[in-house]
Amino acid sequence: MRAVDIIIKKRHGESLDEKEIRFFIEGYVKGEIPDYQVSALLMAIFFQGMSAQETAALTQAMLDSGERMDLSGIPGPFIDKHSTGGVGDKISLPLAPIVAACGVRVPMMSGRALGHTGGTLDKLESIPGYITDLEPAEFRKGLLEEGFAMTGQTAHIVPADKKLYALRDVTGTIESIPLITASILSKKVAEGAEGIVFDVKCGSGAFMKGYDDAKALAKSLVATGKKMGKKVVAVLTNMSQPLGYKVGNFLEIEEALDCLEGKGPKDVMELTYWLGAWMLVLGGKAKDVSEGKSLCEEAIESKAALNLFYRNVVRQGGNLEEMQKKRGSWRSEYSMEIRADKDGYIASIDALKIGLAGVYLGVGRNRTEDSVSPTAGFIFDKKSGYHVSKGERIATLFGKDSQSLEAAFPLALNAISIENTAPSISSLILEEITVS
Repeated sequence: MRAVDIIIKKRHGESLDEKEIRFFIEGYVKGEIPDYQVSALLMAIFFQGMSAQETAALTQAMLDSGERMDLSGIPGPFIDKHSTGGVGDKISLPLAPIVAACGVRVPMMSGRALGHTGGTLDKLESIPGYITDLEPAEFRKGLLEEGFAMTGQTAHIVPADKKLYALRDVTGTIESIPLITASILSKKVAEGAEGIVFDVKCGSGAFMKGYDDAKALAKSLVATGKKMGKKVVAVLTNMSQPLGYKVGNFLEIEEALDCLEGKGPKDVMELTYWLGAWMLVLGGKAKDVSEGKSLCEEAIESKAALNLFYRNVVRQGGNLEEMQKKRGSWRSEYSMEIRADKDGYIASIDALKIGLAGVYLGVGRNRTEDSVSPTAGFIFDKKSGYHVSKGERIATLFGKDSQSLEAAFPLALNAISIENTAPSISSLILEEITVS
């Protein structure tokens, strides 16, 4: 079997069989197939696509390239959630303890901010002392005792994905649906999830900006996940404006705590309950979404979810007292305000522009090695649909330094549109996909 023959076959739009796909992945991880040949195959896949069977074979080959989390001996069910990335998307933070409080274990392997989207690990690490680089034994203990644990991808989990993602990033093949599907699912299966709820974002702040592309990705995730024997549902959600009123690292920890206390922003609470309900349905703890939502609400009202979050913070090295002390006051000294330049209604807040401005501020990063600031970000006073008077404050920006504010402010200002009439507010939940 030769790599060049496989490249030519896919270039002509033919389907690759499992042996050909495995040959390529194993050869690449071992260093036997060079970057330039893998780049050629990635480009062929980008233009020719892959069938559900091919995508499942690619996912399985990537999964088999490394180790898996050993969850044996821990009673399940194990259900996780994955978001395709957004701005102000702190849903994982309250969601994991809520679902764990309802009797479903959540083995959560999360990522860092890259580009305009935030990263769960960066948010958690803004809690003083919090550690996300967990050893397998620590991950298991957290799952057993709190029902959830938060960790990052190790060098031994799906190494094929790490190599392929780096290559996709520099070859213009990031937006390939089969490649995205294999990347996401291989990691989720490796962490031990038996079922997965996918939050597929759609809108200016999402990677998939068009509805048709987002739906195609959702269908691919569902089809491939089911071929791998997993319980899967995808929820298409609106990412045209940031989620919640706070965007940043510690700022989003604050808003997550608000949610766990039952006083979070309406959009964040709605999406948290909806995704949590589906996780309980997949885990067999609720017969339908309505019952699942009620169980999630009970976990908030009883403080069970909040207490689990506190226990997790302590287990993973966080200083609970410091976190509470900094809550509401830990802000960068460098700040600027956006005020309305006229009377009217906020017609839109472009999530992509806010996310890109956040990179300048220090919320996110352009490269994996860039550092982030725990105290940078945005606090919005008003969002789309609200009336504002001339001179009224709409948002406050916090930057890592004065230069970051100067770079971010024009972009953030341009993200906010004020019109004479109130806009129609789009639904947050766009569609649910349970079958491919």
